[in-house]
Amino acid sequence: MEASGTKTFIVRYRTDGGGRTAPRRFATIGRFGLLTVDEARRQARALLGAAAKGEDPAGDRQARRREITVTALIDLYEAEGCFVQRGIRQGEAMKARTKAYTIARLRHHVVPLLGHKRVSEVGPGEIERFVRDVAAAKTARDEKTGPRTRVIVRGGEGAARKVVRDLSAVFSFAARRGLVPGNPCDRAAVRKTDNRRDRFLTLEEVARLGQAFDALKAAGANVKGINIARLWALTGCRRDEIAALRWSEIDFNRGLLILADSKTGRSVRPLGAAALVLLHSITRSPESEFVFPAESGDGHYQGTKRLWPKVVAKAELPGVTPHTLRHTMGSTAVSTGEALALTGAILGHANARSTALYAHVQNDPSRRAADRVSKKIAAALAGELPSRRTRARTRQPIGQRQDDTKAEDAA
Repeated sequence: MEASGTKTFIVRYRTDGGGRTAPRRFATIGRFGLLTVDEARRQARALLGAAAKGEDPAGDRQARRREITVTALIDLYEAEGCFVQRGIRQGEAMKARTKAYTIARLRHHVVPLLGHKRVSEVGPGEIERFVRDVAAAKTARDEKTGPRTRVIVRGGEGAARKVVRDLSAVFSFAARRGLVPGNPCDRAAVRKTDNRRDRFLTLEEVARLGQAFDALKAAGANVKGINIARLWALTGCRRDEIAALRWSEIDFNRGLLILADSKTGRSVRPLGAAALVLLHSITRSPESEFVFPAESGDGHYQGTKRLWPKVVAKAELPGVTPHTLRHTMGSTAVSTGEALALTGAILGHANARSTALYAHVQNDPSRRAADRVSKKIAAALAGELPSRRTRARTRQPIGQRQDDTKAEDAA
């Protein structure tokens, strides 16, 4: 009985099946009045029976109370767990932008729907329900957060696939720390891939892209943004590999990009003649190390986010992203008979099995390959499409086309 006169039913037991040396536990059953004596006795017998079998009901309850919530787990992941999970950079810290986007997705989608739950309460069923809710845009919002800033969260199927991959990484981190017994995302029936990697442009579509560049440039669009987008097409580089390019990373004499810190670490890429001509045409700013300096401040140009939607709208290429141009470079190389190793060298691909191969590819043949491929894309950007006879030739067996390529190199 408490000092206030309130009576509470409590059961006392020892863990590990009993014994004087076993820890003593006290488990609260409930208050008198809310429970009758008979009801309290039935619950007490159940608890004592569990304790006799070696269970620890009170200890389990305390452990659940000490469990962190999903929101707290995301905080811990942000502080200690944002590392690359796979590939050549496995174990390295995420790039700053990748980390920012990852944590933002988790906070915008996971926290509103699952953040209040204890980590042990999230099972495959909760993950499947979460994915359905994000796909249905239940986390969508558009709110002003400052004088010139706002948060726009759209949701949808694409967002659901991305954020469930992020959440899976968070639970894998929790499992390694012993906070959960396993990753519930591994057992959930959800799709984690977006199946968009096969999208690339035909040369006819590249021609429309080039026309859009010319039209927007004539209409007064920022030349830096146009040149960045052209170099995406001519090099197959990733978005920021061009937007944040430094003059020190260009070797004009050997026709190479020597990227200090790409997605796969230091990377050497061959440049085709068309890309070199464009880079030579850019006037260097004495006040910036960047090829495309920001309009104000010390960083690099960021305006492609506003320009690109205008480009794809003008070219009537809905859904095409800057990364599509990277796939276009790769698909154009393979479809015209370039060896896979040379295609990988152009794109800067690297993984555990092919890194050594790419590292020892000679620059001369990969430069010639980059030149041949970028020449086709440059011609298409200028509206010069191959004749029907030439297009028919590219449909010859790959072995025959490679023989022709060797003859061209020998000449």
